Amino acid sequence: MSKLQNERLARYVEAEKAVLMGQSYTIGNRTLTRADLSSIRVAIDNLIASGATLDDSETPGKGRGKRIVFFD
Repeated sequence: MSKLQNERLARYVEAEKAVLMGQSYTIGNRTLTRADLSSIRVAIDNLIASGATLDDSETPGKGRGKRIVFFD
């Protein structure tokens, strides 16, 4: 998966966290609303379905442990 898609996924996850912490907020007499949570979730799901990851692994199986079996 491309590094660009992994970066996009990380940004969407950060945006989701921000929205979850408060959908709207007020500054003075103005009320501001963050991005729509459902559209953020759709983008995250699409990126994950296309293979994007948050751990920057480029190859499947990278970083996984191996099992060693000893025989007599």
